[in-house]
Amino acid sequence: MDTRFYEILRHFDISLDPAAYGNGHINDTYIVYSQPNYILQRINKNVFKNPPAVMENIKGVTEFLRKKIAAEGGDPDRETLTLIPTVDGESYYHHTDGEYYRVYKFIEGATSYDLVENPMQLYHAAKAFGKFQNMLADYPADTLHETIVDFHNTRARYDQFRTALKNNASGRADNCREEIDFVLAREKDAGVIVDALADGSIPLRVTHNDTKLNNVLLDDRTGEGVCVIDLDTVMPGSLLYDYGDALRFGGSSGAEDERDLSKIWFDTEKFTAFTRGFLEALPSITDKERALLPFSIKLMTLECGARFLADYINGDVYFKTHSEDHNLVRARTQFKLVKEIEDKMDELNGIVAEIAGK
Repeated sequence: MDTRFYEILRHFDISLDPAAYGNGHINDTYIVYSQPNYILQRINKNVFKNPPAVMENIKGVTEFLRKKIAAEGGDPDRETLTLIPTVDGESYYHHTDGEYYRVYKFIEGATSYDLVENPMQLYHAAKAFGKFQNMLADYPADTLHETIVDFHNTRARYDQFRTALKNNASGRADNCREEIDFVLAREKDAGVIVDALADGSIPLRVTHNDTKLNNVLLDDRTGEGVCVIDLDTVMPGSLLYDYGDALRFGGSSGAEDERDLSKIWFDTEKFTAFTRGFLEALPSITDKERALLPFSIKLMTLECGARFLADYINGDVYFKTHSEDHNLVRARTQFKLVKEIEDKMDELNGIVAEIAGK
């Protein structure tokens, strides 16, 4: 183990060595076995250009959640992340090597899952995300830093797509004309959520922005959602981003890079389980937000597919790839899901209405 870690942990008043932990793709994560156990993370400066702003967001949101959880008779040390301050009272330590480190209290008796094993996992994860949104409904979202600018601004993503198409840096645009046309034909959808936020017809909220199943800890005994984790991308936005992106991933029948598109479809059983859990835990949702739920899945899936396709055209400069056409394969799976969602839109809207009792 790197001897620097002993020095780093001393700044958190911890004098034990850490061990590598988990399989996250962004930050380096370690566990410190003690009583209690701790999680040490190095914040990835290549992804998060302003780590102090990230930590200010996390500190503000978790302190707010702790008060809400305690007021409701819950366990703040288990139901939200607990930042361990440095000996100087800071939420992070800036090492002389230029890197930023933080420590959380480890949450015992709960596990995150990379793959959906059954619809009940989605139901419990959705309840956790819905509760997260509901408890933060009165948090002043406009005070949060936008740590990744225009992350889910689909109109801005379309501008980036058109720039990629114009430059055609890889010379690959002729290989994917059908996929390009698919994206351009749906450009009218790009402004629906950003315009609704701008005109106030849907509220600005605290959004998680990475609502995959593995960012919820599920109780090892009951299977219920315990805590929403990985708060680096907490920013101001719309709950539709979180809901839509969760089902972009969780509602698919197959892997994001499945080559056989006959294996890719949008699973209404998973959709129903997630939507039921989300709405049960989110009484603060507005009528317009609820009406846009199925559309948001289509939009987040379209946005993701457009980003994959733009990166393919740019020459694979953003997403990690394992083959020359990896990003194109990813884009095609997203577009297959978009078409599935479009074809099932009336059915999905009906399911939402039934769950909501409308």
